[in-house]
Amino acid sequence: MHGSKAAGGIGRLPRTVWVLGCVSLLMDTSSEAIHSLLPVFLVSVLGAGALALGLVEGVAEATAAA
Repeated sequence: MHGSKAAGGIGRLPRTVWVLGCVSLLMDTSSEAIHSLLPVFLVSVLGAGALALGLVEGVAEATAAA
C-alpha cells in the first residue's frame, strides 16, 4: 500500500491531516472569539436589553447541550 505506514512505525503525518488540524484549530478559535464577543455586540451595537441577551444566551446554551 502506497502512503501508509505499519502500525508500529511512527511516520510523518500526511499533508491532509495537518491541513484538517489547522482548519479545526482556526474554527475553534474563531468560534470561541465569537461566543465571547457576542454579548458585547448585542448590548453596545444593537442596544439589546438584559432580557434579549438572556434569551440569546439561553438558546445558545440549550442548542449546545443538545
